[in-house]
Amino acid sequence: MADTAAREAELLAKVPTGLLINGEWRDASDGGTFDVIDPATGKVLATLASATSEDALAALDAADKVQADWARTAPRERAEILRRAFDLVTERAEDFALLMTLEMGKPLGEARGEVTYGAEFLRWFSEEAVRDYGRYLTTPEGKNKILVQRKPVGPCLLITPWNFPLAMATRKVGPAIAAGCTMVLKPAKFTPLTSQLFAATLMEAGLPAGVLNVVSSNSASAVSGPIMQDSRLRKVSFTGSTPVGKRLMKDAADNVLRTSMELGGNAPFIVFEDADLDKAVEGAMAAKMRNMGEACTAANRFLVQETVAEAFTAKFAAAMGALKTGRGTEASTNVGPLIDEGAREDVHGLVTAAVEAGAQVVTGGAPVDGPGYFYQPTVLGNVPNDAEILRNEIFGPVAPVTTFATEEDAIALANASEYGLASYLYTSDYARMFRVAEQIEFGMVGFNAGVISNAAAPFGGVKQSGLGREGGAEGLDEYTTVQYIGIADPYAK
Repeated sequence: MADTAAREAELLAKVPTGLLINGEWRDASDGGTFDVIDPATGKVLATLASATSEDALAALDAADKVQADWARTAPRERAEILRRAFDLVTERAEDFALLMTLEMGKPLGEARGEVTYGAEFLRWFSEEAVRDYGRYLTTPEGKNKILVQRKPVGPCLLITPWNFPLAMATRKVGPAIAAGCTMVLKPAKFTPLTSQLFAATLMEAGLPAGVLNVVSSNSASAVSGPIMQDSRLRKVSFTGSTPVGKRLMKDAADNVLRTSMELGGNAPFIVFEDADLDKAVEGAMAAKMRNMGEACTAANRFLVQETVAEAFTAKFAAAMGALKTGRGTEASTNVGPLIDEGAREDVHGLVTAAVEAGAQVVTGGAPVDGPGYFYQPTVLGNVPNDAEILRNEIFGPVAPVTTFATEEDAIALANASEYGLASYLYTSDYARMFRVAEQIEFGMVGFNAGVISNAAAPFGGVKQSGLGREGGAEGLDEYTTVQYIGIADPYAK
C-alpha cells in the first residue's frame, strides 16, 4: 500500500497545475484554484489554477497570434510532431493510465485500453496530415479551371468531457494539429489532470508555443463565454450533454462559428432470436460496462426478442453479478466508482422509478455502502416500454431489458428516441443486419460487435446526438474550410 501511495504521489507531482498560455504555465489571473477529487475515496488529488475570463482571452490571444505561422507550417512537420507525441504517450502509458484511474475512477486495465485508443488518434492524424487533398479540373463547359484547396479553419475552442480524459483530448487536438489550427483546450473540471500531462507531452514533442493553450477551470462558462463572443475564434468542438450543446450552438450562431457537437446518446442493443446468445451477452457486457456505463456510446436500452428474453436476461445478469466494484488501482476491480455523488443519485433515481413502474431487479439495484461513489452492476428485467429509464441516458452500470415481438417492432422501439448516436444489433442473418441498419436512425451501428469506436472510423450521431464527425478522414475535414479558385482556361476558345 505504501509503495502504491508513493507511486501515486510521484505521478501527481509530475502534472503541471497551472494554465498553459503561449507555452508557459502560469497562475490564474485572480489566483483562483479548484480541487480535483478521487471519486473512489472522495479525497483531494491535486489543486489546479482555475482560469478566469481574462485568462481565457489571453489563451485566445496566444492562439490567434501564431495561427498564420502554424497554418504555413509544412504538413510533414505537423505530422512528425503528432508522431512524436504518439511515441511519448505510448512510452508513458502507465503514467497516463494511472492518472486517469485516479481522477476518473476507471479500472487500470480499462485505463490502459484508453491510452492505446487515445494515442491512436495521434498516429492516425499524423498520417492524415499529409493527405489533406484538394482537386483540379476543368469546368463542364470548358471555359475555366477549378482549383479546390482545403485551409485550416482557424483558432478552435475544444471542450472535452470527463469520462475519457485522454481520448477525448487526442480526438480533437490530433486533427486540429494535422489541419494547421491553433487551439484553446478546456478540459472538464472533474478530470483535468490528464489533459495537463498530455499538453506537457505535446510541448516536449515539439509543438510550438501558443498552438495549444489549456485553460482548466472550475467554471466552464467563464472560459467558453468570452472566447465564443470573440470574432477571432472560428470553431468550437464540444463533447458533452445535449442541453449544454444546444446552448453552445446558440452562442456559436452570433459569430457563425463552425461547430462539431458530439452530444448525448440512448443506444439500443437489439438481440434477435437467431443471435448467438453467449456472444450477445459478451457484446452486451462490452457495450454496457465500458467506463462503468459512463459513455455516450454505452448500451442504454436492451431490446430482446420475446422468445429469447428470459435466457438472455439470465445469462446477462449472471455476468453482471460476477463483477467486483472497487478502487480502480486494485487488481481485482472490474467496476470503478461513478464520477460524483450527484451522478450516483441520478442513476439510483432511474432504477427506483423503473421498479415502481413494474421493472424487476434481476441483480444489483442499489448504491454500494462505504467511501466513494460506487453503484452495483444492475440488470432490470420486464422494463415497461414507457419507463423513464428507457428515455434517459443512464450513464452508469445499469442495464434495463425490454422485449419486442417482430423486426418491425424492434426498429420502432430503437427509433423511439430523440437521440441517434450508437446502436448495436445481434443476429446471424446478414440480410436482417442490412435491413435494420438502413432503417434505424443512428450515426453508428455495431453488428455483432459491442465496441465500435476506432480512430480510423467516423464517430458521430444524428438527431439530438449532435453533428459533425470525429476520427477517420472525416475528422480532418471538420478542421478545414474549402476554398475554390476559378482560373481562366488558357486553352478555352
